[in-house]
Amino acid sequence: MNLNDLPGAEIILPGLSDLHSGNSNTTGALLVAIASTRLTEAGLDIPKYYLASEPELTLYALLQEEREDAYPYYNALLNSLNSFCNALEISYRYNRN
Repeated sequence: MNLNDLPGAEIILPGLSDLHSGNSNTTGALLVAIASTRLTEAGLDIPKYYLASEPELTLYALLQEEREDAYPYYNALLNSLNSFCNALEISYRYNRN
């Protein structure tokens, strides 16, 4: 399975790299933190010691600083995260059997 082919990979994979580098305050890293349990259960190695304690609130605050349309963009990011998680979980279950 190539993670780059999953929907939302363009946001999630850089966030995963950010976390492995110790940077927990990027959009991608915060998204990974939001879904860290799902991503871990689907086989990804998430460095838990770098996860933000309240990633949803931190992400929304970050988006508010960056853009005027924070709320719809926040929801779009969560939808991308959910798509990535769903595709990863399906792939994980399929490849495990």
